[in-house]
Amino acid sequence: MATELTIALERYDRHVPFFMGMVTPPEGIDLKVLEVGMAPPRRDGIDRHKRFMRGQEFDICEMSVSSYLTAKSRGLDYTATPVFPRRLFSQNHMFVSTAAGIDKPADLIGRKVCCRSFQTTMSVLAKGDLAFEYGVPWQELDWQTMSVELVDWPGREAADLTLIDEPSAPDALIKGDLAMMIHPHPPARLLEGLRDGSLHRLFPDTKEECARYFRKYGDYPIMHVLVYKQEVADRHPELPRALMDMWEDSKTQAAGFYDDPGYAELAFARNDFEEERTLFGADIWPSGLAANRASLERFMKYLTDQTLIDAPYPVEELFHPSVLDT
Repeated sequence: MATELTIALERYDRHVPFFMGMVTPPEGIDLKVLEVGMAPPRRDGIDRHKRFMRGQEFDICEMSVSSYLTAKSRGLDYTATPVFPRRLFSQNHMFVSTAAGIDKPADLIGRKVCCRSFQTTMSVLAKGDLAFEYGVPWQELDWQTMSVELVDWPGREAADLTLIDEPSAPDALIKGDLAMMIHPHPPARLLEGLRDGSLHRLFPDTKEECARYFRKYGDYPIMHVLVYKQEVADRHPELPRALMDMWEDSKTQAAGFYDDPGYAELAFARNDFEEERTLFGADIWPSGLAANRASLERFMKYLTDQTLIDAPYPVEELFHPSVLDT
């Protein structure tokens, strides 16, 4: 009789084949695929990271890279496969107030800025990029956060965070009380602000700045990773590599959906798909440790600088031994 394992995933296009039963798990395992997001509505609820890290509700989970690396530095009993289902450029997620007079990164020094939480992966990436790419150390900004932290860390007091009301934060940004908001999933009020001109992204030509960043570092920054309980890997040692194969299969199938110009609601989805391939000239969603080592090490540097971990540690410690040669 097959063993049923639960896997909690967001409803991305590259996960559609998982939800449709179009990928094959290893023999002896049945995967129950759950649609669990971070914001409603989702078929199987929200708060995926919290439900996994605190409640251990799922066997396999698409997890925040920041929270996972922080948890591993504290010796928590999880392991992972080098599959990264979510990637974002920080430059596309820094929203600044027109009223605050922010035209360039240096204008943020000394100002109030807001993020979901200090250790949210996008927050860590943006703080790191501001510091190391644009010369704006995070310590010189007045940090406001909108949600509680998922994992505690040794340097929390030094971060000097102010918890503010999340629903009213976009209006505070529009008024100029906040200079900038970093948000991985911008709420409707932020998008309205972009349309009416009360907000703008920090980088005027955001797409070109993201492309420049990609050309410099050679990667599309990772946000999430596939994590599972150590005991699951111990019971099913074939699973870590099988998960890589399944995800790559799902990604390939999903890319094929765009062969049909009518696949997406967006009229020019196929055109944009082609443009992106021209812009980056590479597969920007690679799995495996070798292809993602530099991105992970850079992120580890950011975590250390932001006091979320004491010091960088070998990226091999993040993954199951069976996938270290990938």
